[in-house]
Amino acid sequence: MIPKLTLVGAGPGDPDLISVKGVKALSSADVVLYDALAHPDLLKYVPEKAIRIFVGKKKGVCQFKQEDINALIVENAKKYGHVVRLKGGDPFIFGRGHEEILYAKFFGLETEIIPGISSSYSVPELQGIPLTRRGLNESFWVVTGTTREHELSSDIMIAAQSTATIVVLMGMTKLKEITEIFIKEGKGNLPVAIIQNGTLPEEKVAIGKISTIVSIVEQKQISSPAVIVIGEVVSLHSSFSS
Repeated sequence: MIPKLTLVGAGPGDPDLISVKGVKALSSADVVLYDALAHPDLLKYVPEKAIRIFVGKKKGVCQFKQEDINALIVENAKKYGHVVRLKGGDPFIFGRGHEEILYAKFFGLETEIIPGISSSYSVPELQGIPLTRRGLNESFWVVTGTTREHELSSDIMIAAQSTATIVVLMGMTKLKEITEIFIKEGKGNLPVAIIQNGTLPEEKVAIGKISTIVSIVEQKQISSPAVIVIGEVVSLHSSFSS
């Protein structure tokens, strides 16, 4: 038995959006460590005899510290064999997957990475919002709204000065601060979309402008987990009105 860690991206929410390779990894798991943002229906691919360990990891739900998760990976791989770490979205986009891979390698585990579809582009796409559109922008940025110190990312201040589409993940608690930064840059009329529970049946959407989006979010009672999309491309959404 060779102890192994397979890091699997679960995709943005809809369980049908996991890769075939990800499903194959789950079906060969001895132990699965899964996050709150990984859809529970994905566990149907896991063998009945396999051990399932919920490790939380979303706002308001944090079962284990990252150090504890790392230790669980190594402990279970050496005891049982194949550990699958199932993480929402893509494990290398604000998912701390790289840290887990390095830790596993340090302790001699074989490792494999299976990418997932990131909510950063798939959630806007399924709302008909292209992150790039000829004539509107030349790039898109994906920024975390909250740093490890629970502060607003300074990168947002730089992003607000560009013409890029800005996608903010984990930013709902900082929404007012984010809009204030864009307003200071003279971009109060810039279109904004906020999509909660993207790709799932309970998806909620708020479409507006930098100057109005906070009140719209309050009216529609939209909260985390949500993807914030800022840029002219949001004007292509069917619900946007100038």
